[in-house]
Amino acid sequence: MHELRLKGRSIDLAKPIVMGILNRTTDSFYDKGAYFDFDRFLEKADELVAAGADILDIGGVKAGPGDEVTLSAELDRVVPAVEAVATRLDVAISVDTWRSEVLDAVLAAGAHLGNDISGFGDLHYTKVAARHGAAVVATHIRLQPRVPDPNPVYDDLVADVRDFLLQRVDRAIEDGVDPRSVVIDAGFDLGKTTAQSLLLLNSTKNLVDTGYPVLISASNKGFIGETLGLDITERRLASIAAASFAMMQGAVIFRVHDVLGTVKALDTIAALRDNDGVVDRFAPTQET
Repeated sequence: MHELRLKGRSIDLAKPIVMGILNRTTDSFYDKGAYFDFDRFLEKADELVAAGADILDIGGVKAGPGDEVTLSAELDRVVPAVEAVATRLDVAISVDTWRSEVLDAVLAAGAHLGNDISGFGDLHYTKVAARHGAAVVATHIRLQPRVPDPNPVYDDLVADVRDFLLQRVDRAIEDGVDPRSVVIDAGFDLGKTTAQSLLLLNSTKNLVDTGYPVLISASNKGFIGETLGLDITERRLASIAAASFAMMQGAVIFRVHDVLGTVKALDTIAALRDNDGVVDRFAPTQET
């Protein structure tokens, strides 16, 4: 597939697509609530788009365990944020939510894509997306968001994740979502040990071979930190390396904190990949 159909627009997947992470949470694992203030949130949105983000992914509830965020609280966090970004910036808007009620509200407010880390745990989710003509991200998770899963066990990790995602894709299509509007995500750190997340990253091509666009969400995650012994503030370059590695296997969408660095790295890889003989052209000639 060379095109991702969103609500009211489409994205060309011939080039790497960078999705900038934009939290409106008080307890994000990475920014610790730095952009919960609305003015600071809008400034960050401007910064991410200026850095080259193709999509902004707005989230009102973090994936991991934490204080309860009610439905009304999540709506208060993300609906005004989507409305403001849609008015302010010409950019595709994704909302990181697993609640169909929130998806319905944000799509009406100007969002184009629902990014669901629960694997469509809410059975109404894909029906809502289809009604709005929106795109969805199906993510693998073993249990559910915000529930600790310290000792996950799989019969065959790569096959289990692939089968789970294809089942969710089938459900979305049966509910009326355009097949060109479905993205899949292996769900690093979501019910996976560090070794399991590394294996899934190394097996990205297995998901690429399904024919659906693969989203990589590895930025600053725990499996990167544990692998390299890096604190959360030290994982930027390793995160870019993980995205680059996945792109070389065919992944096309990259959810990241460092938009500018990722754009530069992935655009370089794309230039080398897509321009036949580019290395030869710039190699020094030898005198005979």
